[in-house]
Amino acid sequence: MELKYCSLLKEIKQQVDPHTKILVGFSGGVDSTVLLHGLVRLRDEYQLPLELTAIYVHHGLNTKADDWLVHCEQFCQQWNVTFISEKVNVDVKDGGIENGARAARYQAYRQYLQPQQILATAQHQDDQAETFLLALKRGSGPAGLSSMPAKMPFEHSYLLRPLLNITRKQIETYANQQGLYWIEDDSNQDDRYDRNFLRLHVMPLFTQRWAHFSQAVTRSAALCGEQEALLDELLDSELNLLVDKNNSLDIDALSTSSVIKRNALLRRWFSCQNRVMPSREQILRLWEEVALAKDGAEPKLRLFQDEVRRYKQRLYLVPVINEPTDKILTWSLSQPLVLPEALGVLIAHSTREQNQKMAIREPYSSETVTVRFGLTQPSLRIVGRELPRHSKKIWQELGIAPWRRTRIPLIYYNDTLIAAVNTFVTLEGKATLEQNLTIEWQETYQ
Repeated sequence: MELKYCSLLKEIKQQVDPHTKILVGFSGGVDSTVLLHGLVRLRDEYQLPLELTAIYVHHGLNTKADDWLVHCEQFCQQWNVTFISEKVNVDVKDGGIENGARAARYQAYRQYLQPQQILATAQHQDDQAETFLLALKRGSGPAGLSSMPAKMPFEHSYLLRPLLNITRKQIETYANQQGLYWIEDDSNQDDRYDRNFLRLHVMPLFTQRWAHFSQAVTRSAALCGEQEALLDELLDSELNLLVDKNNSLDIDALSTSSVIKRNALLRRWFSCQNRVMPSREQILRLWEEVALAKDGAEPKLRLFQDEVRRYKQRLYLVPVINEPTDKILTWSLSQPLVLPEALGVLIAHSTREQNQKMAIREPYSSETVTVRFGLTQPSLRIVGRELPRHSKKIWQELGIAPWRRTRIPLIYYNDTLIAAVNTFVTLEGKATLEQNLTIEWQETYQ
């Protein structure tokens, strides 16, 4: 016999199928409470094979946040849902508190998202209308006005918004019918925040005048999304020709395009790397200040948490980090080494293959292994070069961009430089006829 779902459960089921492993963003507010409750009902009452995990992100912005964490944990215990909490630091320098909190929240989601698991968040139709109006206020084009898709690539999986076709009123009605209780965040009444201003003062007027305003806005957002998808199809093959394996962009080839087409390609370059979309003014500055900078210059333009840089007539999108040049890390080699500033992890492997290009000799018992950053030697003798070369010349010959040079881990035995990981090996570190090492660098980003 076919199961009978209420309209809200039917919508959630339709949106999450065929996925079964779900990480739910759970704040304890009415929206995420209804989403999680709906998924629990689908699992328990309708026997769907769902593996549910809820994550509460503690932003540290409200004095009640600790109590909210306890509230969410208790709900998950009651509903037999795996619970995770993560405390984050909100960076307000780029885009204010709202954008900073969102960035920190989604970074936490990325950290905990498991293989074969999708992320589900509780944005609904009224949120979509607000997002559209905020994009309109910023002067966004079709990409911004397309607002939030119901499904989009996220990290190694997908982000789903199962409630995007459900109104706030429908969510609150369901919550009351089911006898749910939820957190009321007092900051939601603070109309200094743009989204709250729209929710409290603007949307009620629109809805009073036009009852189906949010549905109409959702259709407009979907049409803008379709237009952007069509442009993606038309420009995808050309963008692939402009981008190399390091996701850098060919300036000379890009310069042959019209301004309109060039701007569209640049936006898609950002989108393909899951970065915050720059404004039209920022795109123009990027081209004028970085791509067209004088020869010999090392231009850069900061955009949110990234910098656009130029090297050998290519554009690179590089995360901003605190340079790790003052770090010295002692390494036993028997365990993976976590690098500072989210640069990744080093893993040492024993090998007897003498012809491996980056193999190095094993340390002697009297030698301590350290990892450092930033070359200080004026000249080096490396495997494959007969004569000593200035370190700057070596970087240039190997095609290593200036900002990468301080981020590449350097292997030292005592105070002797042995290798720059994945880049070169010094004569002092040259592999022998006996057992040697290769160093695997699992990079977080390029």
